[in-house]
Amino acid sequence: MSDFRTVAGFEDVWRPPVRPRVRRPEEVLSPADRAAGVRARLQRIVRRAPEVMVKVTGRTRDPAHLAAHLTYITRNGRLAAEDRDGCLIAGRDDVADLARDWSAAAMMDSRRRANSPFSVSLILSMPAGTDPLRLRDAARAFAQETFADAREYVLALHTDTPHPHVHLTVRALADDGGRLNPRKGDLEAWRQAFARALRERGVEAEATPRRARGVTRKAERGPVLRLRERHAAGRRGLGRVAREKIRQAAELAFGEPPASTAWDRRIAARQAQVRRIYLAQARLLQASTDPADRALGADVGVFVRSLRPPDTERLALARALRDANEKSRPSVRPLGPQRDRSWRI
Repeated sequence: MSDFRTVAGFEDVWRPPVRPRVRRPEEVLSPADRAAGVRARLQRIVRRAPEVMVKVTGRTRDPAHLAAHLTYITRNGRLAAEDRDGCLIAGRDDVADLARDWSAAAMMDSRRRANSPFSVSLILSMPAGTDPLRLRDAARAFAQETFADAREYVLALHTDTPHPHVHLTVRALADDGGRLNPRKGDLEAWRQAFARALRERGVEAEATPRRARGVTRKAERGPVLRLRERHAAGRRGLGRVAREKIRQAAELAFGEPPASTAWDRRIAARQAQVRRIYLAQARLLQASTDPADRALGADVGVFVRSLRPPDTERLALARALRDANEKSRPSVRPLGPQRDRSWRI
């Protein structure tokens, strides 16, 4: 039997950089159960199991906005949604009735401020190729566990993009009068719960912080991404933030090599520590008497060697500008007796 052990600080690599406000009840696990859980998670990480996405996409703040959002996620009533009781909401009349009910409840709340949201919109997503029905079932289980005891919600599965996803719209006003105001810690707890629901339905999924996967660049924020996409489509100019990023990247690409910033140094130090811990764990596993542990140790070593060096958006954009500049330069053809006389630099 394997005596699975971990080096000091190993599980800190997986600990999110925020403290969740939403916590599950403490579990009483035997050392063997805990070891099995740690081993299984490490195996998923080195196999690069798909990472779940749980994202707050917006809030509705008036009856018209709420009605428009519910119309959108149900495709004007053509897609059936379901509520926390499992009842289907099908057709434009059902969607309109739901919007009126939620709006009326929000407007009757005596403690409501002028800008208090009527609902909070989430997207639960997985990479392309995920079984959409299992995804929907996992989203249903996640919503039941997270919200059903306190507040109403509706969910709708969308399969019209390569990435199947579920729109989950949660009423901001709870049954007891409390309000939903998710923070980073809540989102981290929701990611873990959604990944667990997927695994329980046979879909390999993980929810780890970026540093555990050797990723240092943050994902582009939704509004910035949409502005950039509209610019690429010729519908508007670059925003101020995008112009400033390009200016800084150009200085980095074509100017004097800049001194590393404090942020760059912190990223490099953090990733170096993560690599050291992974490699120490790999050595510990490879010293085990269990062949399965030794194989896992070898896989961890391969995983660490495959991690890319620390990167930032500024460095990536500078590389792209430098590459584009190199490609735009005309190539000089070698001179020879049969050269093309019409060619000019």
